[in-house]
Amino acid sequence: MSSKPVTLMVARRVARGRYHDFTVWLDEGRELAADFPGYLGSGILAPPPGDDEYQIIFRFQDSDTLARWEHSASRRAWLERGAGLFDAPLERRAVGLDSWFSSPGPRVPPRWKQAIAIWLAFFPVSLMFQWGLGNALATLPMVPRVLASTLMLTPVMVFLFIPLSTRLLAPWLQAPTRRLPRFKLRRS
Repeated sequence: MSSKPVTLMVARRVARGRYHDFTVWLDEGRELAADFPGYLGSGILAPPPGDDEYQIIFRFQDSDTLARWEHSASRRAWLERGAGLFDAPLERRAVGLDSWFSSPGPRVPPRWKQAIAIWLAFFPVSLMFQWGLGNALATLPMVPRVLASTLMLTPVMVFLFIPLSTRLLAPWLQAPTRRLPRFKLRRS
């Protein structure tokens, strides 16, 4: 078992006409997970317009705590209450930062693509944070200022913006990286 934090990502398509019941049920599940030891957080990514597939993310301290939650009677009862609200779910477990970029297939994007995807998520969030709270934190010494900003930004990045960035950039992230052709200079 892994001692690193583990993320369970689940994709569920909302059953026709059950949107309100589905969202209430999702909130109930997040509250249920929050009561379990080892729970680190959760998030929900709503589908883009015209789609009905939600991405639900649960993060736990390690594989053991995730397994205890997954096999608990209360989670089983919650899943039973959700019957008819969604189609068969697609589940995936992930460990560490590379897991945001892995796919069901064998390909993991090169680090430079991962860095761009993270930067594209991080830049606008950091900019909005500085615009909104930068002046309020400016009077603090550097260490408390950086501590406050990273405590606020890290959950937003991990549970919302990095998954959103990787989802939106998935075709590019998973596309094979082509090498540039090598040219030989010829002397005239």
